[in-house]
Amino acid sequence: MKIGIPKEIGPGETRVAVIPSMISSLTRDEHEVLVETQAGLAASFTDEEYQQAGARILSDAASLYASSDIILKVQPPQLHPVLRKDEAELLKAGSTYVGFLAPLANTDIVRIFLRRRITGFAMEYIPRISRAQSMDALSSMSTIAGYKAVLLAADSLGKLFPLLITAAGTVPPATVLVLGAGVSGLQAIATAKRLGAKVEAFDPRPAVKEQVKSLGASFIEMDLPEDAETAEGYAKEQPAEFIRKEMESISARLPKTDAVISTAHVFGKRAPLLITEEMVKLMRPGSVIVDLAAEQGGNCALTKPGGTVERHGVTIIGPVNLAATIPVDASRMYSKNITTLVRHLFPRPDAVPDFNDEIVRGCCITHNGEIVNDLVRDTLK
Repeated sequence: MKIGIPKEIGPGETRVAVIPSMISSLTRDEHEVLVETQAGLAASFTDEEYQQAGARILSDAASLYASSDIILKVQPPQLHPVLRKDEAELLKAGSTYVGFLAPLANTDIVRIFLRRRITGFAMEYIPRISRAQSMDALSSMSTIAGYKAVLLAADSLGKLFPLLITAAGTVPPATVLVLGAGVSGLQAIATAKRLGAKVEAFDPRPAVKEQVKSLGASFIEMDLPEDAETAEGYAKEQPAEFIRKEMESISARLPKTDAVISTAHVFGKRAPLLITEEMVKLMRPGSVIVDLAAEQGGNCALTKPGGTVERHGVTIIGPVNLAATIPVDASRMYSKNITTLVRHLFPRPDAVPDFNDEIVRGCCITHNGEIVNDLVRDTLK
């Protein structure tokens, strides 16, 4: 089969779906790899490197889409600024798409896939099971986001993160509060600790307490629900009474907190509101909030997705697509994830995906003109 790797067209997107060093993993399975010219340039990968790795360079997106049986992308399909057609319309009828899809937010894309009988695999729907860990792009990108969030906080805070004992006196460490101890939260904890901060963390899932403590952070204790996560390992939406108690616990710590890294998400839903404007007023002037849930509505009521605002002396940063700010390693990690999935789906050029397989069944959204994912089908009814 011919596998196409287009240049990403989303604003600010610097990643590429497959880097040159991973091309051989696809050609070994007797697939032909086509790459749009300059597809990897924003991530510092040149056309020459792709050619040396065994890929064929095509000069434009239209040719790439028309020639490819499988398209591998990072961002969901969107309107192509030059061709003035949606990338979903550029896909060959009956072909396969693999990449992030956000089907609940991109219902128009899902409808195009159904009409054109595109088989669509969404990277964010990879099930969280042991044998799919090497395909888990959400975790890979969350790792980068958690790391970069702490750097943003450190850059904006008018204090040093580490404890310093100098001739000019002792500088106390900054206090960092991490809300949510998923992949991004744990990476934020680890990064803040490496920078020398004093770190506290909270998560409604009791199972992550030991992980938080193993990284050297304090775990905020409160009565935690027993069923705080789904079978797939995602945090569940919590009842209003629990959220209220959680906010009370957070409020008690904000007056002594220099930086908050909020990472709380509920898969497929709006992020929980954990920090109100009144709570922001409790923080000391010069404090910082970095809200990694900005794209899902934000954990802070004052968050502006993609922007930075200052309210009541507190800087509130709402970054989006942080992984694209570190394109080399983000592309390297994503490339490993997506090529591992493709090799699982199509181990040979004549192979067809095994829909009895849990991984295939979990991440496939559309096939043969139908929505095959239960969550997406039930939500879009």
